[in-house]
Amino acid sequence: MTPPKSVPVANNMDAFLMPFTANRQFKANPRLLARAKGVHYWTPEGRKVIDGTAGLWCVNAGHGREEIKAAIAQQLEEMDYAPSFQMGHPKSFELAARHAAMLPGDLNHAFYCNSGSEAVDSALKIALAYHRANGQGTRTRFVGRERGYHGVGFGGISVGGMVNNRKWFGALLPGVDHLPHTHLPQNAFSKGEPEHGVHLADALEGIVGLHDASNIAAVIVEPCAGSTGFLPPPKGYLKRLREICDKHGILLIFDEVITGFGRLGTGFAAEKFGVIPDLMTVAKGISNATVPMGGVFVRKHVFDGLMQGPENAVDLFHGYTYSAHPLACAAASAVLDIYKDEALFQRAGELSSYWEEGVHSLKGLPNVTDIRNLGLACGIDLAPEGAVGTRGYKAFVKAFDIGLMMRQSGDALAMSPPLVIEKGQIDEIIEITGKAIRAVA
Repeated sequence: MTPPKSVPVANNMDAFLMPFTANRQFKANPRLLARAKGVHYWTPEGRKVIDGTAGLWCVNAGHGREEIKAAIAQQLEEMDYAPSFQMGHPKSFELAARHAAMLPGDLNHAFYCNSGSEAVDSALKIALAYHRANGQGTRTRFVGRERGYHGVGFGGISVGGMVNNRKWFGALLPGVDHLPHTHLPQNAFSKGEPEHGVHLADALEGIVGLHDASNIAAVIVEPCAGSTGFLPPPKGYLKRLREICDKHGILLIFDEVITGFGRLGTGFAAEKFGVIPDLMTVAKGISNATVPMGGVFVRKHVFDGLMQGPENAVDLFHGYTYSAHPLACAAASAVLDIYKDEALFQRAGELSSYWEEGVHSLKGLPNVTDIRNLGLACGIDLAPEGAVGTRGYKAFVKAFDIGLMMRQSGDALAMSPPLVIEKGQIDEIIEITGKAIRAVA
């Protein structure tokens, strides 16, 4: 006889399978967030926690912005949903024009989706479609990078290089190679772009030599690797990648899901490093995380390359039910107003030296083996304690217990506060981080 089904109750955590979480460990000692405003969260008990990670690298303009709420409410009143397949609504075209105007170079077209993961898979498909439309259908291989994170779609984990994200899910996409990561020991405690490692880009020439450029569609990298513990690129590295891609007709994709919309003190990392990719993936800060949204920004020659068939034929056989969702477009447009009116990208650049000074003051604390920073972000490596991630997790939990939310990846800690952070709040973040590191020594 089939046993009766147990029915979850409202105060039971069992029903929710949490993403990227040790479910049983969490549910034994949960860390719950109930309210947010500015640069702070509050727990259900009313304890105040400073947001050292802008949520998940995404709440760049701070929490609870009334302007965004109003824009979403107004759009919901006017129209809740409109399809983007063979139809359209004004806000999608307005938003794309605004994004095109602020992007560097000729990145002047936008495809919208719902997350960074979808943005990456979309960019990979656009790259394949572009080459096929231009008579180079043999260009099907992709090149990612070790320790890269490109979301959780099968395309993203295939080109990504974080072992635990890959090993559970079988063979993944065929025809993917990986460049070496850029985390070199001689760059320990670098401030800004590391001095050593530009030569690592030349590994791409070896991959071209192995497969021939006629079989390679695109290279995808994060300008600054984020989820692995924040790794800024070595000086000249991204320019070297651009040169090699240009030499061999390979598209270059920047995954700017984390670095886009002000994190490095410029609108995008492409501006910061003076390198224009052929495709750029974005999400997170595009809507300040209020309504899920992602996108792919496309250079003119790639867009034009897709416009090869009859005018009545579909140009790109790809899209999502919620591509350019009206609420997401309304939110993203309101976010652009805030970024502009409050000069938040410039503000992040002006605060970056103060942030750098603060995070590097942690050098010399017990078990700190490396500190890296660029813009308003940093990574801090801790020496392992037994199994990988043990010390990092302890530091993460301790920080939350004493009032700071940070990110943990293995034994690396990462922080990326909202761009509206004040100097006094940076001091608070550094102080609590130091206490947490000492507590787990």
